Amino acid sequence: MITRIELEFFKCFKQLKLPISPLTLLSGTNASGKSTVLQSMVLLHQTILDHEWSTRLQLNGSEIQLGTVTDIVDKVNGRREFAISIVDDDCSVKWGFAYEQDKQSMSAMVASVEVNGMKSDLPQKLRFLVPEPDDTAKTLTQRLRSLSYLTAERIGPRDCYPLQDPNATQVVGPRGENAVGLLYQKREASVLKPLVVSGGPSNLLGQVKVRMAQFFPGTTLTIEPIPQANMVTLGISNSSDAGFHRPVNVGFGLTQVFPIIVAALASAKNELLLIENPEVHLHPAGQALMAEFLAEVAASGVQVVIESHSDHVLNGIRKSVKRKTLSPESVALHFFRPRSAGGEQVVSPTMGSNGNIDHWPDGFFDQLDKDLNYFAGWEQ
Repeated sequence: MITRIELEFFKCFKQLKLPISPLTLLSGTNASGKSTVLQSMVLLHQTILDHEWSTRLQLNGSEIQLGTVTDIVDKVNGRREFAISIVDDDCSVKWGFAYEQDKQSMSAMVASVEVNGMKSDLPQKLRFLVPEPDDTAKTLTQRLRSLSYLTAERIGPRDCYPLQDPNATQVVGPRGENAVGLLYQKREASVLKPLVVSGGPSNLLGQVKVRMAQFFPGTTLTIEPIPQANMVTLGISNSSDAGFHRPVNVGFGLTQVFPIIVAALASAKNELLLIENPEVHLHPAGQALMAEFLAEVAASGVQVVIESHSDHVLNGIRKSVKRKTLSPESVALHFFRPRSAGGEQVVSPTMGSNGNIDHWPDGFFDQLDKDLNYFAGWEQ
């Protein structure tokens, strides 16, 4: 499990040391650095996945597009260097990156790699961004390589979806674009035992159907290949009395939840799942249910990092802790504030065994209370 992320001169952070738990919730105001934390991991993932032997960090690729080196260096304190450190249970790796004179370069040179305190400057041969043939960081780099990342901008309903080679595509894709095809290819795969619920077969397809029905009662689905094309169709029914419909005819929320469920249930133990705004297009009750589902996923051994603006997501996590689905020690809460506000950029409240939170910084999911107090005449 990843236990800490450290950033230096990366985007809006001069220095950040952020503890990461089995379930981590990143919250805070817009443009305060939440997405930056996820992007640091995704950049490493993207480079490892797309360019196995690269000695440069790829800023634009299959998972994320961040522009040029000047877009990702802290413009207040940084110059031409930045660093990303990842620490897990067995290893710590710190990458130092730099760029040359070309400010429009879309990659950054690996200036140094430090594995468990052993530093290599200007390494000439890297595999998965660590010196070859050192296997010390093998587990950590494999964890980064296999992570699943879902952005807030997930694709909506489609008439058909691409069918990829399962040996080449192991994740749902940042917009969920591969979710339907991946589910079809891995439909008979096993699901982690703690996540198997009654009501359907224990394979991946059966469990995705059960979980979708929990979010949208009466819903079931079917996936069919299109003959002589590398495409599949997704049919959805929301009533036992009705046939299957195209996704566009059954509500936008279903297609937003679907890739999250597929990504979570397709994950293996110790893999990493990053999700931006899992609450998108969901009713408040569905938002809370999504948090409870992701708490189950974290309890099963899949590490989950969520970026969210929803107090319903927070409360779903609190309920899960109170129900002992997840221990309070397994939850990390981080509240981000803009650097311009002064003071600490990140405040980290802690959660007790009853789901209680030890302190509520101003702006930390307190807007409802502020609005109600205004109408009650307590605030002017």
